[in-house]
Amino acid sequence: MKKITFWQRTWTTALLLLLVLAVSACGIKKEPAPAPVAPAAAEEGSEAADVSGKELAGKKVALIMEFNTGTFSQQYVQGVTEEVKKFGGELTTFVAENDKAKMASLLESAVNQNFDIILTDHGAAEFLEPGIKKAVEKGIAVVVFDALVEVPGVTVLSQDDQSMAALSLEQLKQDSGGKGNIVKVWVAGFAPMERRDVEYKKFLEENPEIKEIASFGTASNPALDSQTQMEAVLKRYPKGEITAVWAAWDEFAKGAARAIQLAGRDEIKVYGIDLSDEDLQIIQDPASPWVASAAVDPKDIGRVQVRYAYQKLHGDDTEDNVVLQAVLVKRDALPDKQVSTDDLSQYVEGWGGSKQGIKEWMKEYGVE
Repeated sequence: MKKITFWQRTWTTALLLLLVLAVSACGIKKEPAPAPVAPAAAEEGSEAADVSGKELAGKKVALIMEFNTGTFSQQYVQGVTEEVKKFGGELTTFVAENDKAKMASLLESAVNQNFDIILTDHGAAEFLEPGIKKAVEKGIAVVVFDALVEVPGVTVLSQDDQSMAALSLEQLKQDSGGKGNIVKVWVAGFAPMERRDVEYKKFLEENPEIKEIASFGTASNPALDSQTQMEAVLKRYPKGEITAVWAAWDEFAKGAARAIQLAGRDEIKVYGIDLSDEDLQIIQDPASPWVASAAVDPKDIGRVQVRYAYQKLHGDDTEDNVVLQAVLVKRDALPDKQVSTDDLSQYVEGWGGSKQGIKEWMKEYGVE
């Protein structure tokens, strides 16, 4: 018998193994990648067309908020959510619970997770800029809302805060006859508050017969804290000694208005800034002292912020600073029936439906 050497056995085994692999491979079916789904034409009254096959669909979006207190913030998030959905994106929201350092940490985490878009809401430049610079270096589209950030390639969105302060204060002046004692509810450390305060100080200088007799405000639990502090002010100043309250934030206005109403001090009027559906219900209540508020539709803020982020992904040239124009909403301009901010454009010219940030190519996504 012929002796089979070690090398003959090795080559034979290798040959058999190759034959087995070849036969097995014939039974493997590689599925082709699914072809992009062409967006169907939306029939009248139907939902928006499917965006799954479009160029910018599937992008990861991070929304990093310093806080989400009150219905204004909730409606702002709703605007962000709705617009991201139109573009086919995936939104993740992070909330820092009024902790600026934590917000910076959340931003750093979002950068490391390689989100395609990062949106920030409030915060302070000294905490945000290091993380934002890293994001821009990695090619992440960044749009900031209400923070004094200065980083090349980043768009900063803001409300016209000084205009809002001027609108609300001018109404206060008109209703009071240009004189009286007022209470200011305000807090330092927030870019929009600081801008509103610039206009407030200018207003007092120009109207010497209107005098500030008390000032307070904190960002933590603002509505409840404002109510408690307003109650203390009312005890210190009896009926006839306070003409009006100027509140630099709707959460402040809610608390102050509640305290005034519970105390039966119907001689005092409240003038605020910002507006949500909850705020609108209070303003429409004839028994409420809150009679007017200067505001931008919070949903519009979210929508516009998202549009500028997608402009960046699309390769468009974007402005460094975008300012949203405000309007004054007064009780006497509203109907007797209860309305929401969705209905407000019927009664207040310039409210809602902002077209800022819309480009022709966005029609493909139902944004127009």
